[in-house]
Amino acid sequence: MENPFESGHIKNYVLLYVSVVVIMVLFFIASTLFNDVEKVDKKVFNTEVNESLHVETQKEVISKPKFKLLNKSY
Repeated sequence: MENPFESGHIKNYVLLYVSVVVIMVLFFIASTLFNDVEKVDKKVFNTEVNESLHVETQKEVISKPKFKLLNKSY
C-alpha cells in the first residue's frame, strides 16, 4: 500500500472531504431558506376545576364497586 502523502493522492482525499462539506452546507442553507415555518398559536387550557363534576364522580366510585368478591375462598 502506498503512502498517499508521497504519491500525491492526498489531493483527491482533501477534495472529496471538501466537496462533502460543501454539499452539507448547501443542503443546510437550502433547508433554512425554503422551509417556511408557520407561527404556532399558544394553546390555553382551562385550569378551573368544576366542583360539581368532581363530587359526582366521587359518589359514583363509592356506590359502584369495581370488583365483585367471591362468596367462597379457595
